[in-house]
Amino acid sequence: MNRILIAEDELRIASFLEKGLRGNGFVTTVVEDGIAAFDYAVSGEYDLLILDIGLPLRDGFTVLRRLREARTTIPVIILTARDSVADTVAGLEGGADDYIAKPFAFEELLARVRLRLRADRVPEVTVLRVGDLSLDLRARRVHVGDRAVDLSTREFALAEVFCRHPDQVLTREQLLSHVWGFDFDPGSNIVDVYVRYLRRKIGNERIQTVRGTGYRLRA
Repeated sequence: MNRILIAEDELRIASFLEKGLRGNGFVTTVVEDGIAAFDYAVSGEYDLLILDIGLPLRDGFTVLRRLREARTTIPVIILTARDSVADTVAGLEGGADDYIAKPFAFEELLARVRLRLRADRVPEVTVLRVGDLSLDLRARRVHVGDRAVDLSTREFALAEVFCRHPDQVLTREQLLSHVWGFDFDPGSNIVDVYVRYLRRKIGNERIQTVRGTGYRLRA
């Protein structure tokens, strides 16, 4: 299932895009500023980025330039109210794969999304390995060495996030948004509870607590 990142600060448009794409079978994440857009896009977790140019904190052209400087190959469709030739050329020369001006027909955007996903499709990773820990994403099986481990749905999702970012410090907020969604109470201790569950099953020493920040899966 393809994951699409939507970087759009107009809530009405973001909601429209999210509902339309989810209704067509895509998994979506919405961010509202350029700093978050870059951080999420460079993570490698998304198959395509829909990028608004007029983002706060960091504009879309800057986000795009920094993504390409970081050699991030995620397909990017620029979505903006700027429809001048100069802006179109700047976007495409900056590394965008496509450019759509507002207002737009959702059917056209959908067709362009599907086209870019087909053009840039790479073999999907189905097994994640960190040391002797392995997660089979299709079969939903987990092994520590030769030992099979039974994880709940949330535990598996949490393990997947860790395995996609080995040796990277992940904040509680990042884990909460990836596994439970943005609508979950940010004051909850649910992340800490599930990290304890996961440690009991895959080994306490694998997940390191980074005091005041979050957790890290040791490779």
